Amino acid sequence: MAKVLILANNDLGLYKFRKELIEKLLLNNEVIIALPFGNYISKLEELGCMLIDTPVSRRGTNPITDIKLVMNYMKLIRLIKPDIVLSYTIKPNVYGGIACAITKTPYITNITGLGTSIENKGLIQKVTLMLYKIGLKKASCIFFQNKTNQQFLQGHKIIHSKTRLIPGSGVNLEEHKYEEYPESASVVKFLFIGRIMKDKGIEELLAASEIVYNNYSNVQFDLIGSMEEDYTQEIAALERKNVIKYHGQQSDVRSFIKNSHVTILPSYHEGLANVLLESASSGRPVLASKVPGCIETFDDGITGIGFEVKNVNSIVDALSQFLNLSHLQKKEMGYKGRLKVEKEFNRELVIDAYLEEINDITGNNKGNLK
Repeated sequence: MAKVLILANNDLGLYKFRKELIEKLLLNNEVIIALPFGNYISKLEELGCMLIDTPVSRRGTNPITDIKLVMNYMKLIRLIKPDIVLSYTIKPNVYGGIACAITKTPYITNITGLGTSIENKGLIQKVTLMLYKIGLKKASCIFFQNKTNQQFLQGHKIIHSKTRLIPGSGVNLEEHKYEEYPESASVVKFLFIGRIMKDKGIEELLAASEIVYNNYSNVQFDLIGSMEEDYTQEIAALERKNVIKYHGQQSDVRSFIKNSHVTILPSYHEGLANVLLESASSGRPVLASKVPGCIETFDDGITGIGFEVKNVNSIVDALSQFLNLSHLQKKEMGYKGRLKVEKEFNRELVIDAYLEEINDITGNNKGNLK
């Protein structure tokens, strides 16, 4: 029985997107998870994992805090003695990678997105790239969720380890089953799911939603997500005008997707947008920025509509284009999206890739792991 240590920065994301992989690993392995405790810890415990509360400042830039995180990871690794470490998101990837390299522990990294610090050029980008180079240097395998991120790090000579391209986190096709498209209604519902913050394109979305509402009036914008940055006043003003409805963070978004006509994501950058994949899996068209991490999730004009990033007018045009489709065309777009997800983004593809790499590294019998 192998010991697998998982390093992450958020229990919600780990449970939602890695649950099936964890379940597979638990069949023949001991799984220990180190991450900040949140509302989904009990669900992870129910799977059969051992949990260790490990604070990670997701957006902080305090070097002392980050050094403490490396030391904490090293202490954990020496105590647990895992056969392999799996890491997700930037800080666990970088600082967990450094800890694994120092302790000579095999590790697999998943690049879920490069983040704002890399997207914006300058000193912060240079420092972040240097940290990536150190943290990823000894990785046994690096999983990328889109080719652009892979080529970017390879082009900057940051990585020299084995890499693999996987279809994001994949989608559980049973959990996000095809839902019948809503009947033609007097109000067309646009759904945004994501953290309320600048990098998710919230400013452009709010501006575009008001313009479209003033032009069409038979529209409603539903927003779901935690308020990461303060847009309270802007959202409240649009709520008073009945342009949008803000629902806060939701533990289960499936009912919102089911009742919507389309999902919109004007994000500046993504690893691979899970909300778009889950929406498409449910049979809903998607409108999204034409950026890496979004463009892979839809076929423009067939399963969704793309628009230019950080461009309010382009978003308005895409929204208007969708509104001018017939009800049957909207429904057909959603159905074709489901077929695309079934073919290209089944979560089993991601699980198989992980099991293959883990078995190669640990020397376990593949059949036993499965």
